[in-house]
Amino acid sequence: MTKSAGEDLVCVAADGVELAVRDHGGDGSPVLLLHGAGRTLADWARVAPLLAERHRVWAMDLRGHGRSGDGAAPWTFEVAADDVTAVLAACGAPDAVVVGHSLGGMIAARCLERDGGVPAAVNLDGHGMGRPEQYVGLDTATVRERLGEVRKFAEEAGGRPFPPEALEAVLGYQTGMAAELGIPAELMEAGVRRSLGETADGQLFLRPGRRQARETQQAMAGIDLFTLYRRVTRPLLIARALRPNPSVPGMPPWFDQMMAAYVRGLARDLAELARTRPQVTVAGVDGTHAMLLERPEDVAGLVSGFVRGLPGRP
Repeated sequence: MTKSAGEDLVCVAADGVELAVRDHGGDGSPVLLLHGAGRTLADWARVAPLLAERHRVWAMDLRGHGRSGDGAAPWTFEVAADDVTAVLAACGAPDAVVVGHSLGGMIAARCLERDGGVPAAVNLDGHGMGRPEQYVGLDTATVRERLGEVRKFAEEAGGRPFPPEALEAVLGYQTGMAAELGIPAELMEAGVRRSLGETADGQLFLRPGRRQARETQQAMAGIDLFTLYRRVTRPLLIARALRPNPSVPGMPPWFDQMMAAYVRGLARDLAELARTRPQVTVAGVDGTHAMLLERPEDVAGLVSGFVRGLPGRP
């Protein structure tokens, strides 16, 4: 791993899968950056250089995403944490703080339960769909049924193939979303292009593929994050987006209302967690779930302040 800062490296997981890593350089306490489901390390393009002013920084494509391999093993949080361990070892930074966004934040929290190594973690808006009882004011049986519908929609959409001539429409949707959120369009396009895969018959799809997308959704549905949070004994920063996400095309009309109820329950439960667990810090970011591209300075400042506040960290 001797390439220059800003170039992609390849690390090999325990089962031989190649994992793409980008070295952002820098000097100081090491951090490893993880992206969300269906995204890539390109999401860190605005945050990583800011962090590199004070820290040694790497970002990786999760297994099945971007330019990392798939592997034969089902996608699980344990496998993802194993991949993080392999990357940190290859980077010579087994004590790096793991910082993740969305799915990556859930993986970062999971890394705190492993023996040795990771001293602290940051979860940036990685909350999944939660538990039915977190949806304030809604009937839990109804929420359970609707969560099943949403997860089925996500599983069916993941890795769906499309003809090459439809790529411009896919890019157009992403750049339209970028304009709505005030994000540079070229950053959204870079993420799409890094995610592109091709089927045997010449169709395109956005990684992860259909199998890995389904397995990822199942893993997220099966993890009980708040039970995990109460178990961890090492410092954990959990950040929550303070602005609602734009409406998702194709979702049923009740979806936004249900998500608003979840946000209320999440705020309640995170506040209680912060009051009762001294190892957990809870913060807010004045942005949507796309905070990495919307609010890079805020995110970098939050992460850097947390890392520099850890015992023995410069």
